[in-house]
Amino acid sequence: MSKRTIQLEVLRYRPEQDKEPFFQTYTVPCEEEWVVLDALNYVKDEIDRTLSFRWSCHMFVCGSCGYKIDGEPKLGCKAFLRDYGDNIRVEPLDNFPIERDLVVVIDDFVEKLQSVKPYIIAKEEKALAAGEYIQTPAQLKAFKQYSMCINCLLCYSACPQYGLTNQEFIGPAALALAHRYNMDSRDVGRSAREHVLAAHEGVWECSFVGACSVVCPKDVDPAGAIQQAKFTSAVDYLTSMVGIGGK
Repeated sequence: MSKRTIQLEVLRYRPEQDKEPFFQTYTVPCEEEWVVLDALNYVKDEIDRTLSFRWSCHMFVCGSCGYKIDGEPKLGCKAFLRDYGDNIRVEPLDNFPIERDLVVVIDDFVEKLQSVKPYIIAKEEKALAAGEYIQTPAQLKAFKQYSMCINCLLCYSACPQYGLTNQEFIGPAALALAHRYNMDSRDVGRSAREHVLAAHEGVWECSFVGACSVVCPKDVDPAGAIQQAKFTSAVDYLTSMVGIGGK
């Protein structure tokens, strides 16, 4: 019995020689345990060394191998070939400029992530010798889900608000991570992030379509985080009006 093969259609674009992106088809063996990333690596190793794509861990931890696979934003290392037909189309993520083939330019996301200060802003710095900042299990549970984000950008590719309406929108992953730190008992930086979160391009720009949460490979639920952030932002505003300080 002959081994199954698939036709892998990959969007190609090499700016130094291609006027427009185009699809190139490769015949690839379909091993039972292979994922789309394995198929791409087969092409790179055995057929066409000019193909460019990002990947690193092969364990859906690093978030590097985000592509659009048969029209859906997915991690290449989590998309098993056995779950697809004999023709699989792989494209770069939507809503980002193409740098080369499946590689997209992520500078816009990096700038937006930096703008929300995605790190703990402590009330006071402690020397390492003084020990760790203690948390209860309940305090950890409050933000743990949102700390699982791996910056894969699938949510930005799926987000209609970011892609079709307003690319000034801070976006799902950055806003979810801002909420993660705002919910952390060790952090006192909510007021330092509020001017970004409460701005027109922040949480209020989200129309709660929920596509970001559907495609998230780590079940972060950025849509839910944004709705919670809307509530806390409103509370912060109301309490500031009556002179009660926020976090």
